Amino acid sequence: MVMPDKLDGRIRLVEEHVQAENAHDLDRIMTTFGEQARYEDQPWDEQHQGPGGVRAYYMQLLSALPDLHIAIERRHVTPDDVILEVTITGTHRGEWRGLPATGRRVRIPLCAVYTFDDAGKLAGERIYYDRAAVLGQIGLFHEPSTALGRSLTALTHPVTVLRAYVSAVVRRMRNRPATI
Repeated sequence: MVMPDKLDGRIRLVEEHVQAENAHDLDRIMTTFGEQARYEDQPWDEQHQGPGGVRAYYMQLLSALPDLHIAIERRHVTPDDVILEVTITGTHRGEWRGLPATGRRVRIPLCAVYTFDDAGKLAGERIYYDRAAVLGQIGLFHEPSTALGRSLTALTHPVTVLRAYVSAVVRRMRNRPATI
């Protein structure tokens, strides 16, 4: 069983980590991680290993969203982890994942799971969010249920779209009542 003071220390560490992110203080962010730092961005299936890998991830993030702000909505504490539900806001003003800045605002609901090492530092942070929603907010994804989305989908994926339309027509023809 984890002692209450150890849990309190973990909560304080995660809060310090988020404050450092909001202050865009990379050195302070890195002091919250232990020697075996790990950062996992689940929607992109990325794992950043060691302090150098984690630092590189944060450098790109803070460059892409120089006005990044994290608002904690809910906090959940288990004997092993601290889990935050947050909302991230910012403006896409720098290159991100090879994409040039769009100048668009983003608002991203996100869940972060923090794990800890034996020294009481962050062993890792693992984040989950809706990748399609982020791409939509920066103008790179449009819902296929809209006219623009249907047009763009047809232009960018013609074989897939053609196959889907042909299948739909065939299904309708099979389900149509026979006429004499």
